[in-house]
Amino acid sequence: MNIEAFAEKATAVVEEVERAVIGKRAVVELVLAATLADGHVLIDDLPGLGKTLLVRSLAAATGLDHARIQFTPDLMPMDITGSIVLDPATRRPVFRPGPVFTNLLLADEVNRAPAKTQAALLEAMQERQVTTDGTTRPLDAPFLVVATQNPIEYEGTYPLPEAQLDRFLVRVEVGYPQPDSEWEILRARAERQEDEVALDQVIDRLTLLEMQRFAETVHVSEAVGRYMVDLVGVIRRHRRVRVGASPRGTLALMKLSRVLAALAGRDFVLPDDVQFIAIAALAHRLVLRPEAWAQGIDERAVVTECLAEVPVPTTDSDLG
Repeated sequence: MNIEAFAEKATAVVEEVERAVIGKRAVVELVLAATLADGHVLIDDLPGLGKTLLVRSLAAATGLDHARIQFTPDLMPMDITGSIVLDPATRRPVFRPGPVFTNLLLADEVNRAPAKTQAALLEAMQERQVTTDGTTRPLDAPFLVVATQNPIEYEGTYPLPEAQLDRFLVRVEVGYPQPDSEWEILRARAERQEDEVALDQVIDRLTLLEMQRFAETVHVSEAVGRYMVDLVGVIRRHRRVRVGASPRGTLALMKLSRVLAALAGRDFVLPDDVQFIAIAALAHRLVLRPEAWAQGIDERAVVTECLAEVPVPTTDSDLG
């Protein structure tokens, strides 16, 4: 695979998903970038904005197996990972895999389940394996979790612990559509006379894995790499930050920046790639001091402020 083929295939996926998720190209590109960077996604937004539709459409366009778990307060860990059951034919115990054994897992309203159940995802998200009854079972590649949560509904919810938030490569928001896009949603629905949008598969699982491997070859110069390190360091030392991003956050910047560069048809990363992805990759990893909340300052504002402070490498020799 070369850079032109990578960009062409990625654009084809984005355009196919856009047939269902209308007017949200930037969001689709961001979720696809996380997928190609082999990372998990947290979609933090209100109900009815197309979060589930986005995941289903991405699975259809890429040919990935997918499953959905509706998180509820009574959901048990075994409902995610699977359990040992008695086979009535052989009368022997056998393992019945849970929905986590898939390529693309939609964890819907993940903050509605208690911590013990949320923790059942941690091993799968980090190690790409599941351990039940003393046996470790690997998950097929790729394995990606797209989790959703409602940011304004707190009754009956369990906030995600920092350790689990740190496992998500990016946090994204879908947002309300623009008026023209919302009209296009209505027009398209009236024209096809049914709710479902039939999408075509434009790549397969093996092609997606090849694209993931190709993204790892995109060049990151020392100057751009140190720019990432400096940015994360400034955020950690910010007066309003109590806990900054771990090195996992810096690695997230690099992985996502590589994919963004490849999507743009470049085999090297620019500081613009880092700046574009910084909020989505870093903001959800921060814990702010209480006075920041009292002043109405959130994590995104802190990252934006730090982006303006860190010197940006500009010369060709620095970027090459």
